[in-house]
Amino acid sequence: MRVEEYRKEYRDAFISLNRSWIERYFAIEENDLILFDHIDDRIAEGAMIFFAVEGDDVLATCMTTPLGNDVWEIEKLAAVSQGTGKGAGSAVFRAARDYALSHGAKRIMLVSNTILGPALHIYEKYGFREVPLESKFWGYARGNIQYEYSTES
Repeated sequence: MRVEEYRKEYRDAFISLNRSWIERYFAIEENDLILFDHIDDRIAEGAMIFFAVEGDDVLATCMTTPLGNDVWEIEKLAAVSQGTGKGAGSAVFRAARDYALSHGAKRIMLVSNTILGPALHIYEKYGFREVPLESKFWGYARGNIQYEYSTES
């Protein structure tokens, strides 16, 4: 398994994995559709998407996006069920965190949901800590828990 940065040929895999994951637990929201329609714009603005790839198969994906003032967001962590146990989710999450840090992030935020135990474990494994949910940052109804990674602690 290898981790690769975004390429246009992975665009559909990013959308497909995320749609499948979101629909498994929740419902697609307007902000999901907006993001899916503007992936290349987000990349041009400094975001990056990572993919765990084995052979020709994408096992997992994760995106990191600059929000300004040295704050970044990690979002859209998704994996295929066959990737479970291979470390694909951890690999792309770590790559997204490291990318944000290498591009000046002092704080990295993410919003998740408490029913997603394996994802919460990944966040904590890489030094993220639960903080109060700041609804002003997030436009998703499914988010009920927020995590933060800070270089200033």
